[in-house]
Amino acid sequence: MSSQYIKIKNHINGEWLDESNGQYEPLKNPSTGAVIGEVPLSSAETSRQAVAAAAEAFPEWSAMPLPKRMDFIFKMHRAMVDNHEMLAEAIAVDQAKHIAEARGEVGRVIEILQMACSIPSLMQGETIQGIANNINGRVIKAPLGVFCGVAPFNFPALVFGWFIPFAIGTGNTFVYKPSTESPLFMQRMMDLIIETGLPKGVVNIVHGDRETVEAWYDDENVTGICLVGSTPTAKSIAAGAGKYGKKTMLLGGAKNFLLAMEDAPMDLLIENVLMSGYGSAGQRCLAVSNIAVVEEIYDEFIERLLEASKNVTVGDAMNPDVFMGPVISAKAKERIHHYIDLGIEAGAKLALDGRNPELPEANQDGYFVGPTVFTDVTPCMPIAKDEIFGPVLSVMKVGCINGGLRMIRNHEMGNGACIFTQNSYYTEKFINEADVGMIGVNVGVCAPHPYLPFGGIKGSLVGNNKVQGKDAIDFFTQNKVATIRTVDPKAGQPAAANKDSSVRSCVAG
Repeated sequence: MSSQYIKIKNHINGEWLDESNGQYEPLKNPSTGAVIGEVPLSSAETSRQAVAAAAEAFPEWSAMPLPKRMDFIFKMHRAMVDNHEMLAEAIAVDQAKHIAEARGEVGRVIEILQMACSIPSLMQGETIQGIANNINGRVIKAPLGVFCGVAPFNFPALVFGWFIPFAIGTGNTFVYKPSTESPLFMQRMMDLIIETGLPKGVVNIVHGDRETVEAWYDDENVTGICLVGSTPTAKSIAAGAGKYGKKTMLLGGAKNFLLAMEDAPMDLLIENVLMSGYGSAGQRCLAVSNIAVVEEIYDEFIERLLEASKNVTVGDAMNPDVFMGPVISAKAKERIHHYIDLGIEAGAKLALDGRNPELPEANQDGYFVGPTVFTDVTPCMPIAKDEIFGPVLSVMKVGCINGGLRMIRNHEMGNGACIFTQNSYYTEKFINEADVGMIGVNVGVCAPHPYLPFGGIKGSLVGNNKVQGKDAIDFFTQNKVATIRTVDPKAGQPAAANKDSSVRSCVAG
C-alpha cells in the first residue's frame, strides 16, 4: 500500500468530487498515529445531491432486466477476488485491523456477494390459482427506491456487503456513508465498481458526520435508511427517519457472553477466547466480553487464559508476526482506559493490565491497548454491563448453566452468546433459552454464514429487520399483490358469480 497522502472524495452521479464546503478532518493510521490523509465532512446540500443522483438513476435501474442487474453483482464478485490483497491492505491502513483479519473480512464479503447472486431465486413471488371464479392472485417482490446506509469504522468491507449488493441487486439505488475513520476501503471498492460499468447514480458515496445523515430524514426521495453502529445512534436514526415514514434496518450495540461448562474442551476454549476477545482488538459486535465459567473449571480457566493472554503480541496492523493491532483512535484508547479504571473502582481484580503494552519504536504513538483480563466480576459492574469495544475480558463464576443463562437474560443487549460444552443437553438448553439473536456452540464468534440472517435482539436491534440472507431481500423489496380476472375475449363478459343481490362481497368474486 502506497504511503502517498490520501485525499478522500465523495462519489456522486458517476464522478469523484471534492467537498464544496471545504471542510475536512484528518485521516490517521492508528498503528502509528500519523496523519495519512483527509476526509470530507460533507454538507447537507452534498448529501441531498447524492440522494438526487440516486433518485434519477432509479427508474432506469429498477426497470433493467434482473439478469442484467445480476451481471454487475457477478462482476463485483470477480473484482473482489482479483483484488483481494489490495482491498485487505486498505482496511489495514486506516482501520488498522490486523492484515490477516482484513483478508478474512474481504473473504467474507466475497462469500456474501456469492449469496447475493441468488437474488433472482429469492425474489420469486407467489401465485394462487382459482381464488374465485376465473380469478387468480399474485404476490410480486418489487424494488422501492433510494436507500441510504451508514457504516461503522470496524467493518468497512463487511457492511458494504450487507447493504449495497442486496439493495441494488433487488433494483434499488444507494447512497453510502462510510465511517470517517475508515473510508479507504470504499474508495478502492468504488474504483472497482466503476470498472464494472455500473450506471452512474446507482451507487453513490458521501462522507461526513451527523449532518450528512440527518439530511436524509425529510428528503422525499429517500425510502429507507440502514445502519450498523451503536444503539443510541440507531435510536436517533429511528426517531428521525420514523417521523417521515422511512423504512429502517438498524443494528445496534452488543455485550456478548461466553459460557464455559465443566466439560468444555479447554484447548479449543482458550484458542477461541483469544480470537474472539482480542481479534480486531475487541472492536467487533460479536467479540466476547463477558465470560461465565462454572466453578469446577474456574481456576484452571483463569490460569490458562492469563498464560495465553500474556503471550499475545501487539503491534502494527501490517505486521503479520503480531496477533493484535491497535484500537481505532486516541479517543477509543482513552475510553477503554476509563473502563479499566471503573473495573478497579468497582472491586474487580485486574489480573492482566493492558494499558501499557510493549511496542516497537515505530508504534509508540499508535493507539494500542493490550489484552486485559478482569476476574471476580459481578454482573452489576460497569465493565460487565457496558459495551467497552476493546480487548477487555470480564470473567465471572457461575454455579451451573442456569446461572449463565440468567446473566444473559438480564442484560439489556441481546446480540450473541456462545457455550463451550460436549453435552447435548447443555447445548439444546442453551440454544433454546439464551436470550440473544445469534448463538454459538464451541465457537468464539457466532457470526452466521451469509445465507442466514445476521442480527441481535433486545437492545442490539432497533426494529425488526436483520441483514443478509432472505431478511435483506425482504427489507429491500415491497410485496405488491395483484388480483387478476381472466376473460375470454371471444365469449363475452362472464356472468356474476354471486346472483344473490342481498349480499355484496368486499373482495372480487
